[in-house]
Order: sequence, then structure tokens, then C-alpha cells
Amino acid sequence: MTGEKLADRRIPKGDDFLPPEEVAALTPQELLNRIKALQPLIASQSAEAETLRRPTDEVWNALRATGYFYIYVPRIFGGLEFDPDTYIDTTLAICEACPSVGWTASFAAEHNWLLAQYPEETQKEVWGQTPYIIAPSVAAPPGKTVRVEGGYQISGRWKFGTVVMHADWVMLNAMEDMGEGKPPMVRMMLTRAENVEVIDTWHMSGMAATGSNDIVAKDLFIPEDYAFELLPVRTGRGNGGKVHKNPLYSAPMLPQLCVTAALPSVGAAKAAVKLAKDRLSLHTKMGGQSSQVEKPAAQMRLARADLMVRSAELLIRESARENLTLNALSDEDQLSERIRIRAQIAYAVQQCRDAVRTCCEASGSGIYHLDNPLQRLARDIEVMASHIVYDMDVSTELHGRSMVGLAPNSALT
Repeated sequence: MTGEKLADRRIPKGDDFLPPEEVAALTPQELLNRIKALQPLIASQSAEAETLRRPTDEVWNALRATGYFYIYVPRIFGGLEFDPDTYIDTTLAICEACPSVGWTASFAAEHNWLLAQYPEETQKEVWGQTPYIIAPSVAAPPGKTVRVEGGYQISGRWKFGTVVMHADWVMLNAMEDMGEGKPPMVRMMLTRAENVEVIDTWHMSGMAATGSNDIVAKDLFIPEDYAFELLPVRTGRGNGGKVHKNPLYSAPMLPQLCVTAALPSVGAAKAAVKLAKDRLSLHTKMGGQSSQVEKPAAQMRLARADLMVRSAELLIRESARENLTLNALSDEDQLSERIRIRAQIAYAVQQCRDAVRTCCEASGSGIYHLDNPLQRLARDIEVMASHIVYDMDVSTELHGRSMVGLAPNSALT
């Protein structure tokens, strides 16, 4: 289609889904235990994943075997339908071992929540083929779509295709021109991963192992029922709440996604605090005669970093719980709450970044050896914190405008 180098992706064969009875028997604690047991493997292959620019096959297959990707699949379709705190617990266990792998896995699991926004028959068909989906959801720049008989024809090139390297499905945002004087209609389209090209573009200084390459489609047909309008889902009034009683599926979309993307920052910061703590007893600054563990300044830095990440985690957990209640509000009242939640999650991510920086500042230049995991955490969290939804200038301006009664000046609400 493009003539550019294609990414070496690994479309699942679909022969390793867990038996339904095993999924039904999984408890939150058992799932967490399974993932914690994988932490040494995930951490040991984080450098290789960075070199490959995707999670290693061994790690990804091991994650599939835990049942983690069933976490947001509704029970009526054979999933776990666990609560946000369980999702946070299990995701953080992955992210502490490798934030890049955690980023990829967290979106792969959470995007099943997006599938719950499609028509009920589509959900039944898709989860009938693949009991959970591994699918990127790409929005920018949006593709273009025109109506054709039986559905839509879409074309576009989308950036930041997190999850695409191991995907069996893809979700693509596309705009339809609705005529003069009318705003375009934005829909999220679903198609099999084999129907798109993935271009090898993800060459990054941080978060390299996420494999978030570009996705290209040209004149691709999407059936009518494999699309949903984004606007109602932004307020939690999409099809998820009509099909499923659990308030999880009627939560507003952007705060839901903000929580997902924030968790790798918490995991990175937690891992950095542990590494910094372990290093204090070993590290003696040049010219000194005692290890850093005895130095009040080093102790205070470690304590500040620990408190920053603890408070950030609490803030993100509270945001996830609050988001489940917003559907009950009017659109006007809900808007200010969505804006506030986005800002407080952005603030939590900045706290995590500052915690990692604090750990690095106290640890000496030896941490920048490529075999030291702390340098990778530092690079990863800088890239994570640059995500548009965590831009503190944008998010705090939106929150401030809302507080004084001004309309938002950004579409990301």
C-alpha cells in the first residue's frame, strides 16, 4: 500500500485462549498471583523488548496464559468483568516489572471495554471468534469515511498504534463529512488486523517496547454494525450502558482511558523507588567515606519519591471510582467533572515523573549505564508524561476555565 518498511507483527493464531471453565473460576486474587509470578520474567526481558521494539513473544504469551486480557470482557460473553481496582492492581504488577510492556498490556485489556460500546450482535460475533480482543484504538490523525451500501469505506494513516504488534483486531477513528454547516461525524471502526498495514515507524528514546507503529488502510470496507458514534460514549451514554448493567460500561470514555494510560507511570515510579532504595546501601559518592544510606539528604529524597508515588496511586484509584458515578449527572454537570478528573490524573502522572527524577538525582551517574534498569525507567516515564492527556498546561487550563464558568477550548474532554 505505501512501499514503506512493514513492521514484523505477530497476529495471534487464536489457539491459546483459556478454557471457559478456567476463566469462570478465576478470582481477582488468583489473577494477581499469576501476574506477580511473571514479574521476574517480564523484568529480565525488558531490555530485549526495548531492542525488539515490542514485548517479547515469551512474555506476551505468558500474559495471555494468566487470563489478564479477559478482565474487562463482560461475563455474559465469557469474560471476568472485574472492577477497576482489580484492573489497577493487576496492571501495576505488570508495569512495575516493565512499564513499556505494562503500557501495551493495559491498553490491550482495556480496549475490550471499547468493544462493549459496539452493537450487541457485534459484541457477540467478535467475542465469539476471539474471547478477548487484542486491538489498538487509534484516533489521530482521524481517517476519512464515506457511506457505501451496507456500511462505510475508510482510508487513513493513524499514528501511535499501541498494541498493534500483537493485535488480532484494530479500531480506527474516522470522520464522515455531514454536509455544509454541520460538524463531521466521528466513528470508531472495527476490523480484523489482517485488513491493515502496519508501518515500522516506532523508533523512540523511551517506551520503545510498546511497538506503537503507524497503521494504514485504504478504501477499507467496514460493515454498518462494526462502527459506533464516539460522541455518546464520551459521556457514558453509548451502547455499553444499554447492553450491560455494570456501571463500568457506562463510564465516560476519556477518564477511563486516562486511568489506563496513567498506570505505567505509577509502575515506573514504584520500581524506581525500589531500585533507589536498594542502591543507597551500595552507593558511596566520590570523596565520601560512608554510603548514601547514612546521608539525611538521600533519605529525604527517597522518602519524597515514595510519598509522591503513593499519593499519585491514590489519586488515580479515586479517579477510576469517581468515573463510575458520572453517568448519573447531566451533560453540563458531567463536563466539569470529566475535566477535573483528567487534570487530577495528569497531576498524578507528573508526580510519578518527579518521583523518578528524584530517585535518579540521588543515585549517581552509574545509573545511566545501559544495563541499569533505572535509566530505562527514566526514559520511559518522560515519554509517558508527554502524552497529550497529561499535558499540565492544557489540562490545568481546561480545569481553571471550568472553575470560572468558561467553556472548554479543547475537544479532549
